[in-house]
Amino acid sequence: MRLPLPARIACLALGASLLVGAPAATAQPSWGNPSPTAGSETSQKANAAADQTIYKPVEYVNAGKKGPALVVIPGEIKSNNATFLQKFTANNIADFGEIELSSANFQVLERSNLGPLLKEFELAYNLGDPAQARKYLGMGKLKTTKYVVKFDILKTEQVAAAQSGFDGRTLGQMAGLLGAFSGSWGGARAGAVGGTAVGSVHSGESTSVWVIGMRYKIINAETTEQLAQGYTEEKMEIGATSSGALGVNQSQQGGVSLDTMVQRLVQKSVWEIDSKYK
Repeated sequence: MRLPLPARIACLALGASLLVGAPAATAQPSWGNPSPTAGSETSQKANAAADQTIYKPVEYVNAGKKGPALVVIPGEIKSNNATFLQKFTANNIADFGEIELSSANFQVLERSNLGPLLKEFELAYNLGDPAQARKYLGMGKLKTTKYVVKFDILKTEQVAAAQSGFDGRTLGQMAGLLGAFSGSWGGARAGAVGGTAVGSVHSGESTSVWVIGMRYKIINAETTEQLAQGYTEEKMEIGATSSGALGVNQSQQGGVSLDTMVQRLVQKSVWEIDSKYK
């Protein structure tokens, strides 16, 4: 039954209002900032520094080509740096490797789904028993594996550090003494005020640079022979500044974190694997 024209207009208007009021299904989630300093000068500086460390996906050159099935096994951390060893395990680095290799369109077998079978393979491989390792690769989901990939940390060391600064207390004391020797009450008072002002001025800056190196290995899953390896390094800079005068102080510190450095090294390694060995 055909509705009268007024009824059709009302239905169309109702439908349009529902469409307008419906939330966009494709919009990404967003969150507010509950910090009491949001929007302030310190907030802007801190956020500008943090933006340099935020995760940025890499456009892998052969991402349009599907890569072979592979599994990432935890590598070795050969650094003796206590800070790094407290923060990272070989599993953390392997997790980053799985994420990036998946982004490069490799068929990554999830380690958690392989269960104890993968642990047995890792043990056999690390003990240098290729025959036993091959036996495990012929079981279950590991049958489809073409490559075994591992990422090793070979270096984490602080290679340079520098500091500079200015402390006005000595100059402030000299100004006060000069005022005291002027022979007049006004000169002494002016010298004391000037000495206090100069003595309150201070500034400092310190920077340390670390070098972190990563090696990747690609192993033939059928023969357990090493097919390729590569090595890459990145610098990590950490800095801090402070300044002040007449009771007004400013300070700022920051730099790339160890997490970001490891992920960037994994990205560089995966870029090379994607470019050369797909």
